[in-house]
Amino acid sequence: MPQLLEHPDSLPGPVTDVIYGITVADPVRWLEDQYSAATRAWIEAQSRYASSYFESIHDQPRIREYVRKLLDVESCDCFHRVRDRYFFRKRLPGEEQPGIYFREGWTGEDQLLFDPATLGGGSHIAVQPLQVSPDGRLLLYEVKDGGERTGRFELLDIKTRRRLPDALPRGYLRGFIFAPDGRGFYYVHEAADAERPNYRAAYHHVLGTSPKKDREIFVAGESPYLRLHLVPGDDRLGFLVYRFLDKTYIDFYLWHLEQNTVTEPLLRDATYKLGPILLSDGRIVAITDYEAPNFRIVQLQARQGRQPEFSDVVPSREYPIRSWLITKTRIFVSYIHGTETRITVFDHVGKNLGALPTDRYESAHLIGSSIEDDEVVFERESFTTPIQTYCYSARTGKAALWAKRPTNLNSDEYRQEQVWFTADDGTRIPMFLVGRRDVLEAGPQPAIMTSYGGYGTPMTPQFSVFVAFLMERGCLFALPNIRGGSEFGSEWHNRAKRTKKQVAIDDFLAASCWLIESGHTRPDRLAIFGGSHAGLLVAAAMAQHPELFRAVVCMAPLLDMLRYHLFDGAHIWKEEFGTADDERDFPSLYSYSPYHRVRDGVSYPATLIVSGDRDHNCNSLHARKMIARLQAANRSGHPVLLDYNPFRGHSPVLPLSDRIDALTNRLAFVCDQLELPV
Repeated sequence: MPQLLEHPDSLPGPVTDVIYGITVADPVRWLEDQYSAATRAWIEAQSRYASSYFESIHDQPRIREYVRKLLDVESCDCFHRVRDRYFFRKRLPGEEQPGIYFREGWTGEDQLLFDPATLGGGSHIAVQPLQVSPDGRLLLYEVKDGGERTGRFELLDIKTRRRLPDALPRGYLRGFIFAPDGRGFYYVHEAADAERPNYRAAYHHVLGTSPKKDREIFVAGESPYLRLHLVPGDDRLGFLVYRFLDKTYIDFYLWHLEQNTVTEPLLRDATYKLGPILLSDGRIVAITDYEAPNFRIVQLQARQGRQPEFSDVVPSREYPIRSWLITKTRIFVSYIHGTETRITVFDHVGKNLGALPTDRYESAHLIGSSIEDDEVVFERESFTTPIQTYCYSARTGKAALWAKRPTNLNSDEYRQEQVWFTADDGTRIPMFLVGRRDVLEAGPQPAIMTSYGGYGTPMTPQFSVFVAFLMERGCLFALPNIRGGSEFGSEWHNRAKRTKKQVAIDDFLAASCWLIESGHTRPDRLAIFGGSHAGLLVAAAMAQHPELFRAVVCMAPLLDMLRYHLFDGAHIWKEEFGTADDERDFPSLYSYSPYHRVRDGVSYPATLIVSGDRDHNCNSLHARKMIARLQAANRSGHPVLLDYNPFRGHSPVLPLSDRIDALTNRLAFVCDQLELPV
């Protein structure tokens, strides 16, 4: 065990709440104030403590060098096509951030269009192409400073490569489309520093004019429980109004550009999901779970004074739709079939025309399409193969490789299998086991495990540098498909949603027990990791059964489930978790909330929690409070560490050097705790 400083003390604050007659202690609520002098001093002390641990691991320099080789490779993403030009983001080896490139035709030379370094502000400034005007003249791109969810939105003249003054300030862009006449654009934008932060409206901006002159074309209202999204179209716009109340309600309006008026709502008070697309021939097609829990694609037909008629284009199946894209004559639909991804191709009336090439043990993701042509860009990856980007042409029926990320991993040396274990309630659950062939065939081995368990997010094969590094060093990787995902339809999600969230945690714990009881690993050789909802999952599992694990890596998590909804608009997740404001939700939230499950005098596993100032999805207060509580309660002697970066947020846009540092720390932590050879 490396020698390290003593962890800093966290002075308790005498805060208690009485919620529905139950007294709830909150000993370090003062750490919720991110920018107070006391909190900043505490963060500094925690960073020194964590650094003393990482620096004492003698293998850290070797890990860092290996991580650099894995991360510092050419990568491409964010593809757009307008006419014969392809626009995308690309990072070359040695660069901190990717730039925006374009290519003339499929075989043209990649040309740098915009370098984020020209903006100044250092290596934490990142850019992403969002939209190209139909005439190919202007590019809309986003600028982020660190991992913030918000961004600035700017326009670039592609020919002159000059930035236009017509920019939207830091905030959330909820929809954007260039005007048909090329003289302006329509948008919905929530500025971070708006005088009326809850006012929801859509505007028309004329290029070259002051934003103060932007014309308001639609108003949804003024409330923190409202959200407005713009749906683009050629001669009309759509407005989706979301109202987050006891449940989520949706209204859908149409606005005709020539008439300059809003019609009566096409839809009002819908309590189902709806994602419409306005086609140039006047039709409206949409994905919805209305009378179709696994989703279907429909055509909407307005009916005077009544809800619209829904006509199936792609009917619902026994397995759920994950995503879809539409091109000039085709509809591409990605399905989750158990733990497999399948992408089926339909014409616009729903005739099945075949499928894109995918393999059983890989994942495929639809990432871009051109409405001008029948071309679609998609990605393929597996546990042992990094992302490969393909462009599929419906005209030729062939998929051509655009780019692939290199790796040192020899996939022939690895094997994967799928096993089934039984949950506490008797449900059978599949789990991937992946590792070197000798590891899968041997007895107890060091093992790492993750899952997600929420929002209907399925766990399918994906490449992870973190996992690949550890598998090379003899770790077994386990990925259980616990409830809360959508691998077996919407009901698989519903069984671990809201007041039933403990089901996902129980499934994850059952997977841990299966690995141990089947002889694949031991508690002193098992590490778990996860981020965002998966961060909540692994922290809850650790808090409830610390004896099962040797190490926990918890990234960007929610951990105080009684107060999560009070920060950064997280109340919109009410349907997934519920809130403590609802007496029906409180018992389940309180019972699994990791922060509230920590008990004094318990031996907890080594724990690394990762967060930062810019996270406004899962506010970093969760990480701070949990670290303070664990350090005060823990009696195991294992380190409890906070890896904190002021630029880190929920968006994966940190510069290369920061990503190398962060991944090096996580790998050094796991290698040290599991005593892995480096």
